[in-house]
Parts: sequence; C-alpha cells; structure tokens
Amino acid sequence: MAKDYDVVILGAGPGGYVAAIRAAQLGMKVAIVEKQYWGGICLNVGCIPSKALLRNAELAHIVTHRAKDFGFTFGTVELDYTVAFKRSRQASDRLTKGVGFLMRKNKIDTYDGWGSFTGPKSLDVALNNGGTETLNFKNCILATGAKTRMLPGVQVTKRIKTYLEYVMADKLPKSIVIVGGGAIGVEFGYVMNAYGVDVSIVEFMPTIIPLEDEEVSKELEKQYVKLGVKIHAGTKVEKIDENDAGVKVSISKDGKTQVLEAEEVLVAIGWQPRTEGYGLEKTGVKLNERGWIAVNEKMETNVPGIYAIGDCTGNLLLAHVASHMGIIAAENMAKHPTVTINYKMMPRCTYCQPQVASFGYTEKEAREKGYEVKSAKFPWQANGKALGLGDTVGFVKIISDAKHGEILGAHLIGPEVTELLPELTLAQMWELTPEEIARNVHAHPTLSEALMEAAEGLEGEMINL
Repeated sequence: MAKDYDVVILGAGPGGYVAAIRAAQLGMKVAIVEKQYWGGICLNVGCIPSKALLRNAELAHIVTHRAKDFGFTFGTVELDYTVAFKRSRQASDRLTKGVGFLMRKNKIDTYDGWGSFTGPKSLDVALNNGGTETLNFKNCILATGAKTRMLPGVQVTKRIKTYLEYVMADKLPKSIVIVGGGAIGVEFGYVMNAYGVDVSIVEFMPTIIPLEDEEVSKELEKQYVKLGVKIHAGTKVEKIDENDAGVKVSISKDGKTQVLEAEEVLVAIGWQPRTEGYGLEKTGVKLNERGWIAVNEKMETNVPGIYAIGDCTGNLLLAHVASHMGIIAAENMAKHPTVTINYKMMPRCTYCQPQVASFGYTEKEAREKGYEVKSAKFPWQANGKALGLGDTVGFVKIISDAKHGEILGAHLIGPEVTELLPELTLAQMWELTPEEIARNVHAHPTLSEALMEAAEGLEGEMINL
C-alpha cells in the first residue's frame, strides 16, 4: 500500500538530511530515502574522516620535522597510520549515528534503499532488506550528490584509485602520483607526505588549487615544494600504464614529455552528477548542458513540486552550500520567508597545511567584472598569535571596490584560516565596509586581528605593518 507524504527526499547527505529536518520543523510530513551513506559522502568518506586524517598528518609533521623548534627531542619516531585511520572512522561513525538520531527526533520516516520515480508525484523504494515501498508526495527534493570523474579511458583498479579507496584504507603506498591539484589532491598530498610517501601532484591548470587567488596558489606551491612534494602544474596526463610493480604516468608540458613512476595513482580531477538510475525521465526534470540538474533560485526544477539541491545541481559542490540549499528548498515549498544564495560569496576552504580559505572574487575576476579594485595584504609574520603558535606562513588578503568600499572577496592562507571566514562573509552579506571591520575591536593576541589589519590597510591606515 502506498504511503503519502508532503515531501520525499532522495539522498541523506548534508543537503538532504538538513532539508528533511527543516521541512519537518515547518510542519510537513517527511520521508527520506538513502541507499548507503546516512550523512552522505561528507560524513562517511569525505569531509569528516579526511579532516581527522589531516589533523594526524599535521601532528606527524610537527613531531618529525619541527620538534626541535619547540624544545622536544625524541629517539626514533614511529608513525602508525593505522591509528590515524581508526581515529578517522571513529569521528565519522559518531556523526553518522547522530543523523539517525536527528531523523527520529524530528519524526522523519526513513527508508534504507534506492528510490526510483514512477511519475512526477510518486516513487518506488527498493529496500536494502528486501521488498518495495511506494511513496506518493506533494513535493520531492533531489539530493543525490555527485560521483568522481575519471580520466578518459581510465578506471579504478588495484593501483589506480580515487579519494574513496584512500579514505577507507588503513595503509599508504610508498609513492604516489596525484592527478589533480584541487582541494582533494592537495589535502591527500599533505597527509601522505607527512607519513613519508613520495608524492607528485600533476595539475592541468597553470597552478595548483587553480580556483584560488594566484598569490595563494603560488604560496601553497612554495610550501609544498619545501615539504618535498613534486609539483607539475600546467601539465597534461597523456596516459597511465599499470603493471605488477606499479604505475607509469606519462605527462607533457610545453611539448616536452616525461614519465613519472610510482606505486599508485590517485585520480582527483573533479566530479560528475549522480543522476542515473532514479527514473528522472519519468518526471520530465531537465538537465543542463553539462548534465547537472537545473534549478532556479528557489531550488525548483522545471517540474512543479520537484526541487534539487547540493552537488547534483553543480552550483557549488560544498557540504555547507548543500545544507543551505536544502533549508531554502524546504522554506520555499512551505511558503515560508527565506533567502537566496549568492554562490560566489559562499565560503570555500581547503584543509591542507597551510590552510586555504576564500570567498568572493579574486583580484583578476573583480577587474574582469569592471570593478576598480583595492587590495590589502597582512602577513602572519606580523601577527602575535601566529608567532606564538610558531606558524607564520602566508597572509590575509582582502579586496574591495575602491568606489563604494564594497567587500568583493578575501583570500587567506595560513594557520586556521578556515575559522576566520565567517566574520568576512557576514560583513559582505550585510554590506559592511572595510572601515567598519577595522573599527570593530579584535581581541589581542588572536589570529582574527589579521582581518582587522588587512581592513585597515584598505583604508590606508594599517597599524602594525
């Protein structure tokens, strides 16, 4: 017998489960369907376990390379990656169990299985434990996520892997070629380097973390080279050959070819939408020219009552953006006051060491948009808290419109910079100017003072530099 709901959500990642909670809060009868990962890739095999691994890597680097800076002397230091792996799984397990609790707390019906549309107002769920449930709905939210994009002709094998195989592995290879120098590539590169893996990163674009400000990218490359990571930017992977001993990665740059040899390859070149197998063709939902689900600012697809959020829309593939989209979708279907998203101004974070954080336009992008750009940069070497931490690599850079004082973006690299973005994104959202940030008293000594200093710099009044 079919069950009726106000809203059915396909996918229980950071977008889907948050949307379910918000819809329930707004008085709707809600069901959510998930085949495998309650909490999505993020909580299970992405954001959360990888951050635990990165913390272990940071400590491993300090113990093996910087202990004397802090007055510590050890004998032989042994690094046990299996402990790092176990800790990462513990962090993941704790949060994924929390998702189940939140579903029960908010009286949301959960279905473990795969949902497929039978029409624009119903779907069948093939349950993991056998059998089928039919769910009818007034509204549906697609939160099906994305999957790893591979190089043409390349598949996952014993020696060619994606982030998934490595985040679920309790041991590392002795050497690796990482194809892709974005967030996943540089984060895994840092972890592996800290545990003694010989790491090479190949990036097709001219710089690693190519979507970041050029100065930030150059600074990160400089620090990675110091760590011993080999960077091949502006370089194309021609082919990957695999044998019993390892892999040979043929690369080319400026007409010159080279072969990199390693035990394994990590492919981290991006994502593609997860839209197949859900029977979308039975709903009439349209995809855009790149295959992502097209939505408007209300998260509505072209089919009334069907919404889409998160990675499957291709707008900005970040967990916190998916959650925000889920809340907006639920509020729109409930006719509740809500907001819209300026994807360009969403915070972006990369959790390697040094950390990278940004939002808004780079200087180049702002100029291309026609702004008269002002920028100010404050180095961590002049920040008292950073000096006390012994972590002074990098800088804070804020850019603004010279005409009106509008904050256009910020680009940070250095200690714990991912924690500093909210002050700046809040200021941008509510149209505060650099002068108003500078006038806000920041506690001393804190890393946040660097934001104040950079803001003062935009006003031509930097105090401590």
